[in-house]
Amino acid sequence: MMMSSVVNTYPVSSYTFGTKELKMEFADRLACMKVNYMKEGMRTSVEAILLVQEHNHPHILLLQIGNTFCKLPGRGRLKPGENEVEGLKRKLSSKLGANSPRIQPDWQFKKRFIAHLSEQEYFAVPKNLKLLAVPLFELYDNVQRYGPVISTIPKQLSRFQFNVINN
Repeated sequence: MMMSSVVNTYPVSSYTFGTKELKMEFADRLACMKVNYMKEGMRTSVEAILLVQEHNHPHILLLQIGNTFCKLPGRGRLKPGENEVEGLKRKLSSKLGANSPRIQPDWQFKKRFIAHLSEQEYFAVPKNLKLLAVPLFELYDNVQRYGPVISTIPKQLSRFQFNVINN
C-alpha cells in the first residue's frame, strides 16, 4: 500500500470502457444480502475512490443506478477473514473488471483507498449501470444529489496533491 500524498490522474479519454452482463437484479441481491446477514451477521464495508481528470480537473468515477442514485464503484462488504485491500481488489474487479483473465487491472491503493489507476485500463460496466466521471466541485457539499458519503469526498481529498498527467 502506497503512502505518498501525490495522486497521478490521467485523462478519462485514456481509458477504455465496455459493457458486461449484469450479475444480479436488485431484488435478488437484496434477498442474498438478507441470507448472508442471517448467516454471518454484521460485516465490515470498504469503499474505493477512482480518480481521473478531464479538462485538467480531477473527477471521481461513480456508478449510476437508474437515473438518480450514484455509488462508489469500490463499495462493498468484506468476506469473513478478508483484509481491506484484498476485499477492495475483489470488489473493484467484480464491478469493473472484464470477464477475461487477460484484462485485469493492477489495483493499488492509498489508505483512504484511492485506487491508483495506471495510464490505461479497461473497465467493463454492467449493462444496467452507467459509469460517470463527476468533477469534485459538483460533489462538494451536494448531499441532496450524492448523499452524505460521496458529498464529503472533496474534503477528504483536500490533503492530497493531484499530479495531472496528459498523454
